[in-house]
Amino acid sequence: MKEGTGKKIHLLVVDDHSLFREGLIRLLAAEPDFEIVGNCGHLRDAVEILDREQIDVVLLDYDLETELGSRLLEEIRRRGIQPRVLMVTAGMSSAGMTGVLEQGASGIFLKHSPPAQLAEAIRRVMDGEMWLDPRAVRPLVERVKRNSAEGSSETSLSSREKAVLNCVLEGSSNKKIADTLHISESSVKAALQQLFDKTGVRTRSQLVRLALERHSHDWLDDDAEIA
Repeated sequence: MKEGTGKKIHLLVVDDHSLFREGLIRLLAAEPDFEIVGNCGHLRDAVEILDREQIDVVLLDYDLETELGSRLLEEIRRRGIQPRVLMVTAGMSSAGMTGVLEQGASGIFLKHSPPAQLAEAIRRVMDGEMWLDPRAVRPLVERVKRNSAEGSSETSLSSREKAVLNCVLEGSSNKKIADTLHISESSVKAALQQLFDKTGVRTRSQLVRLALERHSHDWLDDDAEIA
């Protein structure tokens, strides 16, 4: 979804802090391609809204007073509906981040990030990409690496594919990946297609989840250099 296309992205905001929620709604209402369809502070209310409204993206806090926002991911899967879910949180443990990604969350956005980045994150998630704040992802990667140190991958990646994958994990766009690795955007797209073909996935979100869940030890190489 690109700004200005005329099609609205329908949003549901779920956060138990009313002041933050209201501020977030005012911020997002200023975007011409966003429409706030509902907002609430409890999971039961979120489920009711999802049952009666067409929601494209759910902005979901992880800690909702006495319940965890991740329970909503379970309800979404159980109901067979397919809104994207972007966790908007003040902080999560590495185990919590791994859990919500495995349950289908499309990304993690930290509340103390610049407000303008949230609009970008929503649009990226709506386009089928994954948003992972670099400040949150590094401890996540280290945890998964430690837990899978004995594992090995049956699918080998080239140094360029590993470098591109690590940039994808940090939430970088194709242009930013190209600038970081000093290669063309067409080379980035080619490497991504090779990754999709090798792994059998179709989206960045699926690629990231596969890398984290099954291949973190040998694919997520911090020192990968492109060939």
